[in-house]
Amino acid sequence: METTNLSKIKREKMLYTINEIKKNITDEETLNNLSLIENELTKKKYGLVWEEHIEKVDMDLINQIPTFEEVKNKEIFSSKDECFNFLIEGDNLHSLYLLEKTHSKRIDLIYIDPPYNTGNKDFVYSDDAVDLEDGFRHSKWLSFMANRLKIARQLLSERGVIFISIDDNEQSQLKLLCDEIFGSEHFLGLITVVGNPRGRDYGGIAKMNDYLIAYSKTSNYVLNKIEDEEHKFKTIDEYGGFELRELRNRNIKFNDKNRPNLCYPFYVNPNNKDEHGLLEISLEPHEGFIEVMPAMSQGIQTVWRWGKEKSLKNLNINIKGKPMKEKNRYMIVEKYRDEKVMPRSVWWDKNTNTEKGTLLLKEILGDKSFDYPKPVELIQRICEMGTDKESIVLDFFAGSGTTGHAVMELNKKDGGNRKFILCTNNENNICENVTYRRLNNIITGYENSKKEHIKGYNNINLKYYKTSCIPKVNDDNNNLKENLMKNIVNLIQLENGIKVDNSTICVFLDEEELDKFSLCKDKLDNCQKIYISSDILLTSTEEKIFEENNIKVYVIPEYYFADEIMEVA
Repeated sequence: METTNLSKIKREKMLYTINEIKKNITDEETLNNLSLIENELTKKKYGLVWEEHIEKVDMDLINQIPTFEEVKNKEIFSSKDECFNFLIEGDNLHSLYLLEKTHSKRIDLIYIDPPYNTGNKDFVYSDDAVDLEDGFRHSKWLSFMANRLKIARQLLSERGVIFISIDDNEQSQLKLLCDEIFGSEHFLGLITVVGNPRGRDYGGIAKMNDYLIAYSKTSNYVLNKIEDEEHKFKTIDEYGGFELRELRNRNIKFNDKNRPNLCYPFYVNPNNKDEHGLLEISLEPHEGFIEVMPAMSQGIQTVWRWGKEKSLKNLNINIKGKPMKEKNRYMIVEKYRDEKVMPRSVWWDKNTNTEKGTLLLKEILGDKSFDYPKPVELIQRICEMGTDKESIVLDFFAGSGTTGHAVMELNKKDGGNRKFILCTNNENNICENVTYRRLNNIITGYENSKKEHIKGYNNINLKYYKTSCIPKVNDDNNNLKENLMKNIVNLIQLENGIKVDNSTICVFLDEEELDKFSLCKDKLDNCQKIYISSDILLTSTEEKIFEENNIKVYVIPEYYFADEIMEVA
């Protein structure tokens, strides 16, 4: 039975009234205003609706063009064979604006931990801290997030996924916003992450958890399976990895109505042990075998964990018999665990505890410089779920730099070659004093609180960028193209993960420089790659010289700043 849509009836009545009014009006301005009202009435009627705001950084983009400046004394260079990772200091909207030029459809995993907008001034909008008294608290947060998530979607590869940490304050709003931006059909799930098992004893209910919300770029995407933390190897012996579990189920007491299929005898030969000292076992009686039933508990018969069919299936694979205690014999299961499982919707283990992240950061930095950093293992698990060994990982709310740490740790674990790009502002010097210092310490090594030297990661390269802006001006005193081209090297390095050292890798912006280079044998011998402006046309002689010297030639993409140059031309 079709229901009556009262809202639709009201809208149609208002639209009819507006059309009737328009018939008697000739003033163009009034007609235009009525048309605007019509447009508002015909907009979508389901989804998230909020008062859209524009922040200061949005206004900056109207009259200025973001660029990057490299902080060369913060470069970490340990291997000429490795690509670079990047730490970008500045407003992440500016960073995303530029990353859209260099990394469109190239990012396999985005993880972010944005401000939760608790009302306790943890969220700053247009240089003002937002508190509970702000009537547009949620609208400002949604405007802030929407601008960034729209670009984030463009950065995701076809197999890309995004994970966002959030708590109760904005979780429901974020879900609707992401449905709109990424598509509800691309929703992968909502994970409850228990970060404080003891609970925070304030408010109506002691809070124990935050959330992870996950979306894919395309439909039918399946996350990688991860290690089964609950049943991870607990015993390593000559058989490999095992979990020792008692086959008897202590929690179920037997009666004729309660799991009768779980109460049956095993038969054990006490005189026949294999090379490992384990007893021969059967589900059928044999001469000389001892019958073993589940032990009694407080005078009541218990049962086995497995039914007879499952025990028979696994008898020669992972069940070994051991009589335990002379008068209370029962079975022990040694169960091999090497499988991975689909990620679960509730994470509650030692690797999700926020305190673990805090303690580790204090060890690395020697002080408590950042509140509530995520545990490395938590982000590492996300990376396992959403990347392959060659993926690029982006975090544009990088905070203390846990994502970079997690990527390095996962690469160390599985031999991967993942790269990371971290973006964060420098409010309270966080980027310099926390994010960079952490990355520097774990890459080069550090001394912990016990005065032990912790060895750094090998073969990690890092570049440190700051965002800056160039005015959208092109006149006699300011040549916009020249000003932008001065910063082009930083985009080349970012897009390709390289270091332009003007020796093995060179950039040429005018023909005269290139002509001189092509005639210098020493420079040609050292060079491997050159990047040239799209304005430069190679001569046939230069093409031959570069080919004979095995120098690869790349044209600097016009998409870096072509639109901005045309806009003010």
